[in-house]
Amino acid sequence: MTFRSDVGLVRAVDALSLYVNPGETLAIVGESGSGKSVTALAIMGLIGDSGRVERGKIVFENRDLLKTDEAGMRAIRGDRMAMIFQEPMSSLNPVLTIGKQVAEPIVQHRNASWPDALEQAGELLAKVAIPDALSRLGDYPHHFSGGMRQRVMIAMALACRPKLIIADEPTTALDVTVQAQILALLKELTHETDAALILITHDLGVVARYADRVMVMYAGRVVETASARALYANPQHPYTQGLMDSIPGVDGRVGARLITIDGQPPDLANLPPGCPFAPRCQYVADVCRAQQPELETVAVEHLRACFGYE
Repeated sequence: MTFRSDVGLVRAVDALSLYVNPGETLAIVGESGSGKSVTALAIMGLIGDSGRVERGKIVFENRDLLKTDEAGMRAIRGDRMAMIFQEPMSSLNPVLTIGKQVAEPIVQHRNASWPDALEQAGELLAKVAIPDALSRLGDYPHHFSGGMRQRVMIAMALACRPKLIIADEPTTALDVTVQAQILALLKELTHETDAALILITHDLGVVARYADRVMVMYAGRVVETASARALYANPQHPYTQGLMDSIPGVDGRVGARLITIDGQPPDLANLPPGCPFAPRCQYVADVCRAQQPELETVAVEHLRACFGYE
């Protein structure tokens, strides 16, 4: 996947292959700029005119979305698949009431009347822990706190009970208690409706608790993928290990320095030769600077792109 920029074409995602099964939660993790969100936007057909998927397929319900026109994508988005964005105000219209915005996909995709759709909207708001939900249908986004706006956006995404939910940092603005409620709700929905959930997050604690499988991305490429249990028990890539080591421990010494990964992610417009993680890797060898490793199987359904880290 490439984007036009002032410095030329930027390859934001390269050689990516992923799948997510019905009822399964796939977590995509990695630092900012690793390609997580643009991958989600490409699936939704929202990368805009400056971006282009150069080759490959995006198959959803036996349909190649790259060959689906905009009218067809509009019929799918909000109905069969939905996305929960990180920033609520990117999805909420400030001049429309909350009730109308949550009810709109129900009217559009389910041919429901407005009274019925508004009643369902109230039920959805209550389900995502909005207090006095029915009385808040006539409110506007500015009447809600940031965390409540995030819950409204989650209600919108769940309105038509989609078969694929993409959640991009869905609980960033929420406190820990509500975060647990929302993630539990998303997990419950995937089991109730046999929906697939792609969870994009920086929070490895969330991944450990809610994900079935994990895909680790770095510089636009997948560097490791495995079940959550296998990944946490035995990370097979030095970048994954670095992410694990950087998690603050509850039993750490007061005043101790946090462990970080040295260096910065590379400029995607000027990637170094070889493995993009090589400049930051403590295990780097000559082959790492010369060649880019491909994903290889190291255990059952556990793949890594590394020449020799153990």
